[in-house]
Amino acid sequence: MNTNKHDRLLDVSGTLCPIPAIRTAQVLKEMAGGQVLEVLATDPLAEMDLAVLCERAGHELVMAETTGDQLRVNIRVRSALPSGAG
Repeated sequence: MNTNKHDRLLDVSGTLCPIPAIRTAQVLKEMAGGQVLEVLATDPLAEMDLAVLCERAGHELVMAETTGDQLRVNIRVRSALPSGAG
């Protein structure tokens, strides 16, 4: 049973690097601190790219799970963005 809750879903399945990371970064900028974004991707490099994005931007990679060729990643937006960030 999936108990992971998210506030927004981004499906970038079928796109390749760097599109999943770019679109994820754009959506994260629109979200409030503490909210969770679920990203669906099929790019084999997406998990690594999203982990790096989280590390650099200060977001929390809550969970990453692969089923077949589908990757599901949950990212919690960092609580406070410095003014002028982004």
